[in-house]
Amino acid sequence: MASVDLRLLRYFLAVAEESHLTKAAARLGIRQPPLSQQIRVLEAELGVTLFHRLPRGMELTESGRALLDDARNIIAMVDQAVDGVRRVSQGEAGRLTVGFTGSAAFHPFVPSVIRRFRESAPHVHLVLEESSTGELREAVAEGRIDVAFIRGAHADPGVQMETVLEEAMLAAFPADHPTVKGRARKRIALSELADESLILYRRHSGPGLYDAIIAACSAEGFSPRVTQEAPRMLSTLSFVAAGLGVSLVPASLRRVNIEGVVYVSVTHPKALRAPLNLIWCDAPLSGAARKLIDEARRQRDASPATESR
Repeated sequence: MASVDLRLLRYFLAVAEESHLTKAAARLGIRQPPLSQQIRVLEAELGVTLFHRLPRGMELTESGRALLDDARNIIAMVDQAVDGVRRVSQGEAGRLTVGFTGSAAFHPFVPSVIRRFRESAPHVHLVLEESSTGELREAVAEGRIDVAFIRGAHADPGVQMETVLEEAMLAAFPADHPTVKGRARKRIALSELADESLILYRRHSGPGLYDAIIAACSAEGFSPRVTQEAPRMLSTLSFVAAGLGVSLVPASLRRVNIEGVVYVSVTHPKALRAPLNLIWCDAPLSGAARKLIDEARRQRDASPATESR
């Protein structure tokens, strides 16, 4: 049976189910003489007679009846396999691992992309991994994570990157800091942080954002006093709440309601923006990875200009 053309089995099923060559030919969209010839080819390959030729139709022989159920199962299994492969290729099935930094998850863009992807591909096994930007870049480059949302502005060799949005930075002050205590300060100049103890996200984990902050301060005429570097961007807020200094964080982190932290808008050069980037390995992508990237692009392109690149 392994050498039998599947097309011949499909012809056999059509004739068996219709019990008539002409009706089976119409169902298959071919002419009756070629169909009759193909049935004889199948019988010759198997060395059996599958049908009794009657004046008004076709009747299965004992050998034909023995083949019928197996032929149906074989065709069903092949169709199922082909459908499964196509669904994986189209991103409707398979497995997808998505990484993200802790701070990225607080911007509504990330959960929105994941939610819309889940709605369009409910049968994909989705795995979410939270880590630092540096760890995510390494995992993507090594193929352990398919795509990742990161804050860093640089990708490793062999890794593709696209910016999906950029957002303003806010200053995060301890609630008892003189700048904000008892006053409703809505905005400060970046230069007002010249004498402050600055807490930044560790440069090794996110060099792009770290370097952008240093460069912006330099452009304003001062070198920042970085006294603490946190392992995670969210950790900087805990350090701020503890009174260890002031931090600059993406505006979306305002959603993190940590007692003892007050957020203030900052007047600063336009270059000081917090990017949110999507990265993936520069290799053939799975259908699911392509689908998520396409969804991120759609939402990026539909975002207000103030949120996009």
